[in-house]
Amino acid sequence: MKQTVDFKKNATNIFFHILTQCNLKCRHCYINPDQHGTKTLGEEEIYHWLKFFSDKNKEANVIFLGGEPTLNPNLAYGVKKAGELGYSSVTIDTNGYLFNDILNKIKPSEVDFISFSLDGASPETNDPIRGKGVFDTCTKGIKNAVDKGFTTSLIYTVSSENIHELENMYDLVKDLGISRFFIQVIGIRGSADEKGSSLQLTKELWENTVPDIADKIARDHKIIVTYPKVFLNEGEKFECAGLVADNYFLFPNNRVYKCPLCEDYPIHSYEFKKDHLEKNSGITESSLFDLDIPEGCVLNKIIQPGNLSYDKNKKPFYKIACCMLKEEISYLDD
Repeated sequence: MKQTVDFKKNATNIFFHILTQCNLKCRHCYINPDQHGTKTLGEEEIYHWLKFFSDKNKEANVIFLGGEPTLNPNLAYGVKKAGELGYSSVTIDTNGYLFNDILNKIKPSEVDFISFSLDGASPETNDPIRGKGVFDTCTKGIKNAVDKGFTTSLIYTVSSENIHELENMYDLVKDLGISRFFIQVIGIRGSADEKGSSLQLTKELWENTVPDIADKIARDHKIIVTYPKVFLNEGEKFECAGLVADNYFLFPNNRVYKCPLCEDYPIHSYEFKKDHLEKNSGITESSLFDLDIPEGCVLNKIIQPGNLSYDKNKKPFYKIACCMLKEEISYLDD
């Protein structure tokens, strides 16, 4: 059963970058040290940020990110504190190298998902994107996590360089014991900006490939498969998560964004000051959320317009959905 997942207006979602350092140099990495800083957060800073958002909303969810978050020796501390503070869910996004013996420093009961990133069903496709030897290391990391009782998810970022191998994830997802599969669309940010729109997919290729494969994996393997809506159908209303959802993208230099598409620019909505959020004055990303344009998402039009198409009168053939709007497929109740 497929459904569009509405923005959770009562929940707070914290995308917590606890450092920007990484051992890999993925070709589509969105981290930009010039804009996000190079600091590795310590225990006190991690606690202050987690405490603030748990006090703000007891239905808060936190995703620990980097860089590679397991490179931060304080990740285990953050996971445990998130549990003590009552976070509804705790997730770690990792490239699979699992540094600092993280699997032995946390318990399966303390984290809802360890989410691994692969961008190919084979080393031949994955490793040119993410680095030599990454496929083998990541798949071993997944198996190790599953053997230790952790619930795992997998993120596959689809671009023109690996869409051909998405169907081959059908067997791999099952073989690895994955519990949830995320198909993500390439964002033209950070390192990916160097190649620009050549990485992006046309509406036809996305819609003729992704939904069917997602449905087959969800139906046959009885797991939840999620992917972004991306393209709105005729008559579907555009809605911006920056206006109606409570999402925060936190970086080590204290920048706090509401929209991930803005992260390459110093237009963040807030800065974190010791134990509170301080709203920035002047023109910020929030100034753009109210704008109504025929293309749908204003930030997509500005930053990554390669997925738009127009008729001879310069009218867009379709609207681009907010990047936070998801489609979810599940047959768990069948």
